Amino acid sequence: MEFQDVVRRRRMVRRYDMSRPVPPEAVDRILGNALRAPSAGFTQAWGFVVLETPQDIELFRSTMRMTERPETWLAATFEAPLLIIPHANKEAYLDRYALPDKGFTDRSDAWWPAPYWDIDTGFATLLMLLTVVDLGLGACFFALPADRIEPLSKALHVPDEFRPIGAISIGYPDEPRSKLGHLRKPVDAVVHRGRWGETSTPPGVPPGGTPGGQPHRH
Repeated sequence: MEFQDVVRRRRMVRRYDMSRPVPPEAVDRILGNALRAPSAGFTQAWGFVVLETPQDIELFRSTMRMTERPETWLAATFEAPLLIIPHANKEAYLDRYALPDKGFTDRSDAWWPAPYWDIDTGFATLLMLLTVVDLGLGACFFALPADRIEPLSKALHVPDEFRPIGAISIGYPDEPRSKLGHLRKPVDAVVHRGRWGETSTPPGVPPGGTPGGQPHRH
């Protein structure tokens, strides 16, 4: 599949064909591509818990159902043949940036402008989502209830220094394609060239269009 088609077709899938497991070679490719994500200081301090047996996925679901109002959390109600839980390790970043080539020996997080441990793990997550589309599968990234993170980590034997940023359900889609593309904000609504509020349209391009006058895809 062409890369632009992968980007265009990416969407969140919430219902899967439970009779079709995800092939092992597909799982390997999804995880392998996640490792190609960029990371600050080349720290690569992520970890991925893969749940692909009915028993492991039910353990996840039952742990999520113990939260207040479980019906409001996709984590407690979804069904999928594969689940990947990406984790970030903040301590590894503080250690990496305390080394001589970085010099933040006090290991303070006060100077960090953003939590790059979470951002980098998010990069890896997006690579997994794009790989899923390229494989003809569907996926959904969703949040975990805050009060269930510690019990889930204990159930999965996750080391204390790792914390999940969410979870990804994966499988063969069993739902019609979304028709919400027209609701995506246009480029001119979110892109500011030179100064905030300045037009995002390059010289010679009609407003709302691309070179050649073609409309933007949403």
